[in-house]
Amino acid sequence: MLDVAMLGVAAFSAGLVDAVVGGGGLIQIPVLFSLFGNTAPATLLGTSKLAGIFGTAAAAVNYARRVRIAWTAAAPAAFTAFLFSFFGAYTVTRIPADFMRTLLPFVLIAVAVYTFRRKDFGSVHAPLHTGLKERLLSVVIGAGIGFYDGFFGPGTGSFLVFLFVRLFGFDFLGASAVAKVVNVACNLSALMWFGYSGHLLWQLGLMMAVCQVAGSLMGTKLAMKHGSGFVRRVFLVVVTILIVKTSGDAWQRW
Repeated sequence: MLDVAMLGVAAFSAGLVDAVVGGGGLIQIPVLFSLFGNTAPATLLGTSKLAGIFGTAAAAVNYARRVRIAWTAAAPAAFTAFLFSFFGAYTVTRIPADFMRTLLPFVLIAVAVYTFRRKDFGSVHAPLHTGLKERLLSVVIGAGIGFYDGFFGPGTGSFLVFLFVRLFGFDFLGASAVAKVVNVACNLSALMWFGYSGHLLWQLGLMMAVCQVAGSLMGTKLAMKHGSGFVRRVFLVVVTILIVKTSGDAWQRW
């Protein structure tokens, strides 16, 4: 019961952080691996995805009720993310992802430095593109992030937020709302793969899903109450933690 309670707290916290800016897997996945070390990693990852899709979907719905989601950007990105996440999951069974472990900390450092130095970054919602150009750029981002999520995964939500702020001119709140829609597509694609291959602990995953939804609702409430400035600060904290975590993982591989 203590293990289940710890996992419930981790899932709640993951849902809260993920709803604001992504990165909830930093909390949930290590706890899963710590408590269920004898379970196949693919099964734990599949179970985490099962919980995560409920939390992310709840966040997406909550954002849609209170924030105007740019569906002309979100829908094409979500569609291609769904397709390419499958392709990424297939590719990782053929090609080792070790080079991504080495490269990722440097990419995250660049993202953090850029965001920190530009104090007004993501503070104003001023979309840069419309029409065909917006849809084509969404397709490219969805394909790239979808493949990355299926192939490797850490920081997917944070990368989405950064790209929608940097390339589309959204504020952090609007970018986070769009990122949740795309994240749902990525999670659904991965979940279909894990379910098909039998790598799911349904009861545990659904219990975690309830906690994730509760955390997600609180996270979206905080984000909408405090606005883009709050989301920006949380984004920098999460990216910094990601840098430390991925740097440690890469160092252990050397």
